[in-house]
Amino acid sequence: MTTIDDFLVLIRDEIGLAVGPEHVDMPLGLVPGWDSMHLLALLTALERQIGRPISLPDVLQAESLNRIHEVVVRT
Repeated sequence: MTTIDDFLVLIRDEIGLAVGPEHVDMPLGLVPGWDSMHLLALLTALERQIGRPISLPDVLQAESLNRIHEVVVRT
């Protein structure tokens, strides 16, 4: 999963949130339906997909889906 489009597909498939490109740079608190439980479920799904741990502190500091994606790609 290297592209932001793949990342959005994972969120839709694994988390069940209807997110699209218009939500990528939106603050997480404004993403429709987003809550902290989605963050934990997303982190678990991402680690399962990429096969390695992701820095929880870095993800917690991310303020948008795009920033979470950047953390995942650079990890």
